Formats: sequence, structure tokens, C-alpha cells
Amino acid sequence: MNPRPRIQVFALVLLFCLLSCVHYPSSFDEADWRQSVEEEEPAGLYGSHFHEGRYFNPWMDRAQGGLIRFLKMSVSERTRYTQEEKDFKPGFIPGLKERIKATPSGDFIAWIGHSTFLIRLRGIYILTDPIFSERALLPKRVTPPALTAEEVNEIAPEVNVLISHNHYDHLDAPSIKALSDASKVIVPMGLKPYVEEMDKSHVEEMDWWQRADLGHGVTIVCLPAQHWSRRLTQGTNRTLWVSYMILTPEVTIYFGGDSGYFAGYKEYGRVFPRITYAILPTTALNPRTFMYYAHMNVDEALDAFRELNAKYFIPTHWGTFQISAEPPGYPVLELRRKIEKLNLDPSRYLIMDLGQLLPIEEAETQENQWQAAGARGCSGRP
Repeated sequence: MNPRPRIQVFALVLLFCLLSCVHYPSSFDEADWRQSVEEEEPAGLYGSHFHEGRYFNPWMDRAQGGLIRFLKMSVSERTRYTQEEKDFKPGFIPGLKERIKATPSGDFIAWIGHSTFLIRLRGIYILTDPIFSERALLPKRVTPPALTAEEVNEIAPEVNVLISHNHYDHLDAPSIKALSDASKVIVPMGLKPYVEEMDKSHVEEMDWWQRADLGHGVTIVCLPAQHWSRRLTQGTNRTLWVSYMILTPEVTIYFGGDSGYFAGYKEYGRVFPRITYAILPTTALNPRTFMYYAHMNVDEALDAFRELNAKYFIPTHWGTFQISAEPPGYPVLELRRKIEKLNLDPSRYLIMDLGQLLPIEEAETQENQWQAAGARGCSGRP
């Protein structure tokens, strides 16, 4: 047997064991799982989430699974995919740097790949979970990034970088190191020393419900996500995982990072009315029994969008790396099928191409919402 397939299988198993969001119950049923989420109390989102050196989700904590269970589930829950599902990838629009430079004014969202977006709001640049590398530790890119780190430095040397958690496809050390020294990196609790070692001197840690002023009327609020953390050099759940709400008087953008389906979406829709764009993850679906806690399937992502009460849904975390059993492009094909089957308004689902420059639509002024978030300090349940 050619040793190459064996190496690939071993690499995939190692990846799931060390990096992916591997959780399991003693038994699993979709209806029971949904009921358990619906029974969650929003008070848990504001509760203590750090104990004896580890972070946890106080509304519904879960233990991690292991190699044997992962292998068993991968075999027992094996899904066959069509050739279309295996081959589908996002479109690619070249020349993003030149198009941004030719657009000196106006707000936009540009998809670079995976969970990496470059967002311009009121002249402020925000970069989410940057990864420009060829690999996320082991998985290799199936599509190229729409910008390089060098091009980001040329466009926005003082970019504000938002990191959602420490998994390798969201916190990529070579990409952080390659960004300008003038970049400001905002990280969850526990990650500041690690990122400072990447030659970054402007690093700020944030906890759930804290907020930061980026200037020019742009505020970010750090929010809970239902996830976990681990790296080869960091223990399990030694650092926090987060999502972010980005607020201006005109526009609100929710960047969901990486998360399972949980009570947070309904609560954020209540606390932050009139969200304009919800950037939500759609990948790492299968095996479902393994992935259900820390990742959403397409049905759950649609429910999260509805509960956020956002105007537009932008799917993310797809089309770049194969980090679970399904092909990288599969979630968006499934999303399109659901939109048609459920007779949803397709204009509200913005499935972006790599390199697409999406002009931001200004919603009705949200000055009251922005001021209310500031008055609360986002430090406790309103």
C-alpha cells in the first residue's frame, strides 16, 4: 500500500484528537439536544466561567471525547457525498487589494477565506481570525486567500485584529507575526502572553461582556460562544473562546467565531436589536454525534440567524480547509437547499465569493442601541 494515504489518515486522526471540537454524550438524539438548548436559562451567559485554571461554558458544560470514540463515530456515522458536494468550492474574485485601494471611502466587508474577513467601518479596519498560511497546522488549503498578510499591511497597517479562540484555523501564528507591528490584536482571556511572543506589542485581552472602543464611533463587545480551546503548547480550556459584536451608530455586525447552537443567539438578539449582518459558522458538521456541541449544522445556523433577528446572514468557516468529515463546500450547498426548501428570502443570505467586496448597507441609525450598550458597560446582564 502506498504510504501516502496512511500518512493522510494519521494526520486527520491526529488533527481531530488534538485540535477539533470533539465532544460526545453517552447517548445523542437531535430532539433531546434541541430541547436541552431551549431549556437553557440566559442567566448562564452572565455567570462565572473560570475555575481552577480552566474556562467552561456555565450554561451547559461538556467533557471532551477521545481517540477511540472518534474513530468509532467516524466509521458508524460515515456519510456518502455526491461528486458535486465533494467538488464544490467558493468562487474567487482576484485583485482585492486593488479594488479596495480604488474604493477610498465607504464601509465594506471582504471575505479573505475561512473565518478571515477584512471589515472597514468609519475608516477603521477590522480583521477577523486571520489565517493566510497554506495549512492550519495539518489541513491544507483547498482555496487560496484573497489577500496576503503583506497586502493587508499595505492596505491597513494599523488594523484591529479580532481573535475568537486558539484553535489553529483561527489563531495562526505565522499570520499574526506577518502583520504590521502597528496592528492591535484583541484576544480572549489567557492569550495575551502567547500573542505578545509573536512580536506584537499592542495586545488586549477581553472577557465576556467587556467592551472596547476602537475610535471613530466603533465599539466592540466581547460575547460568549459555545466552544472550547486547546493547542499543542496550551492545555485544554486554559484560554477563553469568544464571539464579537461590532457596533457603530449606523451598523451592527455579529462575528460568531466558532460555536455550537446555544441560548446566546436569542439573548444577543434581545440585547442588540437591529443587527445588520450576522457572520455565522457553518462548517465542521460531521460526525454529528461528535460535533453537535461545539459546531452548528445548517438548520441550527438558520435558527441562530433568526434568533439574532439580523437582516443578513453571511456564512463563514467553509470552503477553505477540510476540518471535519464533510467536504469544505458542502455546508453552503446544504444552505442553498434549505433556503429553497423553506421558501426563505434568498436576498438575506449573502453567500460571498473569496475576494468579494460587499458594500455595507447602513441600517436605520442605531445610536440609541450603541449608547445603551455603553451605559451598561456590557459587564453584566441588563
